Amino acid sequence: MARALYIHWPFCLKKCPYCDFNSHVRDGIDHGLWERSLLADMQHEHALADSGPLTSIFFGGGTPSLMPPALVGSLLKEAERLWGFDAAIEITLEANPSSVEAGKFAALSAAGVNRVSLGLQSLDDEALGFLGRLHSVDESLAALDVAQSCFQRVSCDLIYARPGQSADQWEAELERAIGFGTSHLSLYQLTIEPGTRFATDVRRGVFEPLADDPAADLFALTQDITAAAGLPACEVSNHAAPGEESRHNLTYWRYEDYIGIGPGAHGRRGGFATQRHKKPENWLHAIAEQGNGLSEERPLNASEAASEALMMGLRLREGVDLDALSRRFGLSVDTMIDRERTEFYRSLGFLWSADERLGVARQGMGVLDALLGEVVSGELVAS
Repeated sequence: MARALYIHWPFCLKKCPYCDFNSHVRDGIDHGLWERSLLADMQHEHALADSGPLTSIFFGGGTPSLMPPALVGSLLKEAERLWGFDAAIEITLEANPSSVEAGKFAALSAAGVNRVSLGLQSLDDEALGFLGRLHSVDESLAALDVAQSCFQRVSCDLIYARPGQSADQWEAELERAIGFGTSHLSLYQLTIEPGTRFATDVRRGVFEPLADDPAADLFALTQDITAAAGLPACEVSNHAAPGEESRHNLTYWRYEDYIGIGPGAHGRRGGFATQRHKKPENWLHAIAEQGNGLSEERPLNASEAASEALMMGLRLREGVDLDALSRRFGLSVDTMIDRERTEFYRSLGFLWSADERLGVARQGMGVLDALLGEVVSGELVAS
């Protein structure tokens, strides 16, 4: 069943230190060609997953807030025609807080967008420069004011555990962000991804990442501050007032089907994993040649799907229903998780369980990746 649609817009304003350099701004974008191609990609997916209604649509990628509002409106109109919209559909668009993008917020709202995810990244101008952001703090706050006046729901992103960042500095920054009154915050620890400028700079000794122990302290501080403010963690890096969680992201974490269109977009549809061509030129060529942008479409076996469902679902505070997953994938619970290791980490307070529901406790969230490697059955991962 098609319940969520992801639309990837691959164009950024400039090269930045933690993005893939293959997906940045091209000169002379032919918006008419892009509209026809995205519609074709969407129609192809509808032919394979035609039941709805959609509960969420997410415009992500490079800088989707630079999409012409008329293009956004056209895509939404076609999505509604194909699948229908749930009465409470969430339509989110990622945006950088620049004055250029904020100038389009009213028109994007009129086109149907009702939620914006605003990439503030930091409330410190020096940190924004380090992160390669084009906007200033003043520009961010002006864009946030516009966003809050245009959209029903606003989420903000911040990056912490930056080099040299102290607990006092992060506490002040986070408290300030909470004071803006948004109902959802995405708070990410800075990670150094291979192949980025950051990775090169670390290798060259330009800067030293924050050590593990101070980063763990900042993670714990984040949980305390957000919980006290009524924005508890719904997922390891996402904090929301009750009922204000991102419905689109919940689709991913609960391992429900979602359709992905546009260059580089992934999808999960009817037991298949889909992948679109990453480079815009290749994706456009595929649309012209075969009527869709698919580069890969492969069936997921039960073990692979169960592994993905566990890896995603255990990120959530609500955890996973092991009995439900067992029925869904036709695998025994003992095949999916290592009972002995699970009980060991539960006894240490890293996991919790209730009947056949399993979740990661707050203490375990700080070491989530390592914990998942212990709990998810090696037999499942290897198959």
